[in-house]
Amino acid sequence: MLLCLSPAWLTKVPAPGQPGEAALLVSKAVSFHPGGLTFLDDFVPPRRATYFLAGLGLGPGRGREAAELARDLTCPTGASAELARLLEDRLLTRRLLARQGDVSVPATLAFTYKPPALLRGGDASPGLRLVELNGKEGQETLVKEEVGAFLHSEALGDALQVAMKLSGWRWRGRQAMRLYPRAELGPVVDTVLALLEKLEEEESVLVEAVCPPAQLPFPGSPLPGPELALRICAVVCRTQGDRPLLSKVVCSVGRGDRPLRHQSSLPRTLEAALAQCGLGEASQVAVVRQRVKAAAEAALAAVLTLEAGLSAEQRGGRQVRTDFLGVDFALTVAGRALTPVALELNGGLCLEACGALEGLWAAPRPGLAAEEAAAAPLVETMLRRSARCLMEGKQLLLLGAGGVSKKFVWEAARDYGLKLHLVDSDPNHFASQLVQTFIHFNITEHQRDEENARVLAELVRARGLQLDGCFSYWDDCLVLTSLLCQELGLPCNPPAAMHLAKQKSRTQLHLLCHHGPPWPAPSLYAVPCCPLESEADVDRAVRQVPLPGVMKLEFGAGAVGVRLVEDASQCHEHFSRIARDLQGEADHPGIGLGWGNAMLLMEFIEGTEHDVDLVLFGGRLLAAFVSDNGPTRLPGFTETAACMPTGLAPEQEAQLVQAAFRCCLGCGLLDGVFNVELKLTRAGPRLIEINPRMGGFYLRDWILELYGVDLLLAAAMVACGLRPALPAHPRARGHLVGVMCLVSQHLQVLSSTASRETLQALHDQGLLRLNLLEETLVPGEYEEPYCSVACAGPSPAEARLRLLGLCQGLGIDGPHYPVAYFLSHFK
Repeated sequence: MLLCLSPAWLTKVPAPGQPGEAALLVSKAVSFHPGGLTFLDDFVPPRRATYFLAGLGLGPGRGREAAELARDLTCPTGASAELARLLEDRLLTRRLLARQGDVSVPATLAFTYKPPALLRGGDASPGLRLVELNGKEGQETLVKEEVGAFLHSEALGDALQVAMKLSGWRWRGRQAMRLYPRAELGPVVDTVLALLEKLEEEESVLVEAVCPPAQLPFPGSPLPGPELALRICAVVCRTQGDRPLLSKVVCSVGRGDRPLRHQSSLPRTLEAALAQCGLGEASQVAVVRQRVKAAAEAALAAVLTLEAGLSAEQRGGRQVRTDFLGVDFALTVAGRALTPVALELNGGLCLEACGALEGLWAAPRPGLAAEEAAAAPLVETMLRRSARCLMEGKQLLLLGAGGVSKKFVWEAARDYGLKLHLVDSDPNHFASQLVQTFIHFNITEHQRDEENARVLAELVRARGLQLDGCFSYWDDCLVLTSLLCQELGLPCNPPAAMHLAKQKSRTQLHLLCHHGPPWPAPSLYAVPCCPLESEADVDRAVRQVPLPGVMKLEFGAGAVGVRLVEDASQCHEHFSRIARDLQGEADHPGIGLGWGNAMLLMEFIEGTEHDVDLVLFGGRLLAAFVSDNGPTRLPGFTETAACMPTGLAPEQEAQLVQAAFRCCLGCGLLDGVFNVELKLTRAGPRLIEINPRMGGFYLRDWILELYGVDLLLAAAMVACGLRPALPAHPRARGHLVGVMCLVSQHLQVLSSTASRETLQALHDQGLLRLNLLEETLVPGEYEEPYCSVACAGPSPAEARLRLLGLCQGLGIDGPHYPVAYFLSHFK
């Protein structure tokens, strides 16, 4: 992230193939480094910007130059003069917020001279009277009638004063607000007429109610002195999926008979400001904060809706979006409730006020390490948009299309502008029509992976594909992908590391011998096991591995064929059953039988089960996301329920992340997105297995929803040799609790009360989160979950209760599938 102090440090150059647009190059900037170090750097050759945010202005000087630089760029842009002109037009935003319904605004009378198209017509807004003028002279009678009616209207409520101000970009920061008693009609009319003479087209004169300060009950006797008023300043940011998120609230306190302004009052926290005015009860403060949050987020939602209807020219460029917004509120009483009333929107003053509050302490304060900076969500949005800019147009080879559970890949690729080339065994796969190039190739013969990698490399070269990267999220293709990357000279993990992680017994036995340094060594997390290739191996394994144990396929996926065994006879019985039923890929496609049906016996580990999804680059941990799994239906291990974020204590969560990271490094996995399954025992984490690819089922969707981080995009970036810029300590914006539906247990309800159409309709209404994992309702002995159904909530308890009620109503919960028990681990 670079700071440019002069427009001369930046240059716009025409963008090839994008008429009318320009790339932005940086030749000089201030750079920032850990430890508070800053440098003034010269870049030769200049660096290309992948995101631009400028301080804007229409007057002479750098504001206007910055506005010109921001116009029509190829890179994502967080503000433009065109959008700022709209957002700082008080009348336009007042009308926008009044129509939103969730935001209170002061009662307003507006005289507008030749209004812009966005203010013409439309439905009337409550509390807002708009009078259109075609001329500025001869309006005395009209003005007197309108002002008189307004001053006597019920819309003003208990207001004793009205404020007079001009609305329009030209008047931003250049005028003094004038206050008059509500009873003085003459001075108000005279002032309106005088201000009308100053108007240019599309400008307005506003007469608005001055919200009376809330009369807060002061404990004991009230303090002597003038009545105090609050001005609340909220910063709200646009996050993943164009969802507004309140970032921070600061306040200023001053005399109730004088207007409070930015930069003329000291910032303080909402709690301190309310306490100063006599409201110290924590529950009441929480109510005020929640109302400010709802109103501020609704304000940004209204702005984003307005933007969506604007052309690229009206926004100032194809890539321009409003990434953050400042909302100023007055706190008053409406209907016997403390109510924040939105006064105006701004592009930077509220963020500046938050920064001033954060800068009050020269050194970090004890106990506030977790307090997030106001700009943190904005920076996350900057990085997310920058990543999209870097990846747009990248050419990626993808091995293995996957099934219905991976349909999101094709939608995301189109959204990100990725150019995908697909290799798959199925010539009729639906995804073959959704990619740039489709190569039909048998990718299931894993004994020939090295030969197939050479053949595929020749096919790629013969087609003239200029690839930036190659990756896979499909278990069957991971080793082949690494071999192919090696052939093509593309970034990848060593094939030996992928082989090691792919074969479950080799993973455990290798890590058991990996005693370090560094410490803690991977051997502390590994679990004793024994590979099984024949019946004779079973007897040897029973003597080596303590029972009860777990038998599973060496190269399996989705917990298919995994079973708890308590003695030697059960081991033999299960080995024979798998050897008979699951001999090759045709018996159960997609679970790794192309590698054979060898098995392993490993010690059964008591404890709670967890998934850790990691992003690594160059052997460094960039991000980790921990989720909790519910108890399985023994003797099987098919997943039943899950919760994210984890409900574990921070230390236990850190132990799981450390274990997952150390195990990946121990296997030589240095770059990519990995899913590590662990159990947390009383002695610490123990490894179940490493999946050297993006987590399956619902995990990508949940992480994107809760944290705004897309593991698919991260995997694509790493495959291109680009380091994803991810939040070091991501914070979940809510909680998700989900349960799996199985055809063997839910065939009747999945065909009736919980049909695919019903679940999809509930998903579309926001009542649940549906992840479809299988296309058809086909029961079988070796099954994988049909779908995941989840509910969101502000707390794990609320999400759990919502899900339980939903499952009871739909019939998913029952005596043979006790959802309440599966969710009991999440209390």
